[in-house]
Amino acid sequence: MRDVLLQLSGTLAVVAAIIHGVLGETKVFARATIEPPRVRLLIRMVWQAGTVAWIGGGVLLLMTPAMMSEPARHWIVATLAVVYGFAAAANFIALRGRHFGWMALGAVVAMAVAGY
Repeated sequence: MRDVLLQLSGTLAVVAAIIHGVLGETKVFARATIEPPRVRLLIRMVWQAGTVAWIGGGVLLLMTPAMMSEPARHWIVATLAVVYGFAAAANFIALRGRHFGWMALGAVVAMAVAGY
């Protein structure tokens, strides 16, 4: 059951990351006016760097059961619980709980910790 929880956590993390990237491009940057264009590009790339990092974290969570290493399992879960937990808290605080992102990331943390 622990392995299934980690795999579900990783899958949800990847899905949340993809939604983050798509919403950023279609909703945030489609309407944002940021000058000069180089700064706009920089901010978009930083946004998408977070997306790529979340996908990487999700893949690690998804593949942790196959690693057959308890220390690796513990460090991956502990590190990513902090990363996704911080992102969930920041989302909740910045958007005053009006965006579903904090719930999705909170679920990633809860399942990962339960699979610890």
